[in-house]
Amino acid sequence: MARILYLTQIDIEAGAVRLLPAECERAGMRRPLIVSDRGVRAAGVLQMALDAMGDVPYAVFDDTPSNPTEAAVRAAVDLVRREGCDGLVAVGGGSSIDLAKAVAIAATHDGPLKTYATIEGGSPKITERVLPLIAVPTTAGTGSEVARGAIVIVDDGRKLGFHSWHLLPKAALLDPELTLALPPGLTAATGMDAIAHCMETFMAPAVNPPADGIALDGLARGWAHVELATRNGQDLNARWQMLSASMQGAMAFQKGLGCVHSLSHSLGGVDPRLHHGTLNAMFLPAVVLFNAPTASIQSEQRLQRMAHAVGLPACDSQGQALAQALRDLNARLGLPSGLAAMGVNQAMFERVIDGAMADHCHKTNPRIATRDDYRQMLLDSL
Repeated sequence: MARILYLTQIDIEAGAVRLLPAECERAGMRRPLIVSDRGVRAAGVLQMALDAMGDVPYAVFDDTPSNPTEAAVRAAVDLVRREGCDGLVAVGGGSSIDLAKAVAIAATHDGPLKTYATIEGGSPKITERVLPLIAVPTTAGTGSEVARGAIVIVDDGRKLGFHSWHLLPKAALLDPELTLALPPGLTAATGMDAIAHCMETFMAPAVNPPADGIALDGLARGWAHVELATRNGQDLNARWQMLSASMQGAMAFQKGLGCVHSLSHSLGGVDPRLHHGTLNAMFLPAVVLFNAPTASIQSEQRLQRMAHAVGLPACDSQGQALAQALRDLNARLGLPSGLAAMGVNQAMFERVIDGAMADHCHKTNPRIATRDDYRQMLLDSL
């Protein structure tokens, strides 16, 4: 059975943040907790959202780490309880939105957070009791504003996924004006995160034709505008297009992701300083090459259709042209030349492989990887 769900109300336009009071009322929030981070505050973007709140009372948690942790979730839950908050408004990138989703669980469900992790069989334990959430993304990458999942580093050090349709934000306000201050490096890294989502979910084997169409369109938009947004952060149209690509990638990845994310989730847990989107960019070429021989990739011409979306005149059946186009795009965007340039070394490989094999994205790759396969992908990305 192919289940297809699209449920979040999305507004994508300049000035969309001004809809916050109306959306809080619609979601039944009388006093939300605003979840953000210090970088968003320092850039003045958080204040734009706070100004839009008007007469709606709120509390603020702005201590989201770059990779959300269970400790930060506990701190935010404490604030929810002290301030009597009845909902959440996430203003930030994927980290803030994912942290807010974990807070929505932890504030209303008993036990340690890992109880509700997907690989622990916890998804059915997440109920409609979760706090309602409105998402206001300030980066164009994760698409967490329309996704049912969150990624959090739990107390035992694992970087785990949490998935439930109850976690879908009630509304997503995509305002390109909030992304204008995003610096070039983060614009590039988060943009490649969006492109990775579109490509990897398109390669995933699950049957979902609408998701395939959304992913291909998102890939075309992201590829055409990521360099424009990186070179000129004030290009409002490029920022709008990247927000759309990001949102579309996340709408599509209900199909599942694959080895790119298995590896980046795991490596991000081993070294939380590493940026998730940049890791995805590093792994994409190797995973395209690994997936290329897969029967579903070949029979449905998925390499060729992705090549067409990014403007390549042709794509060989082994994916070499597409993989090289990805490497070239990474270079033009000023991203690292490989994992070694990010401080990754082979001594980390076995821990990374352990995590990748256990990751929730491992089994939704079109070709199931062995430990040796993962080791080779790491070497090829080094």
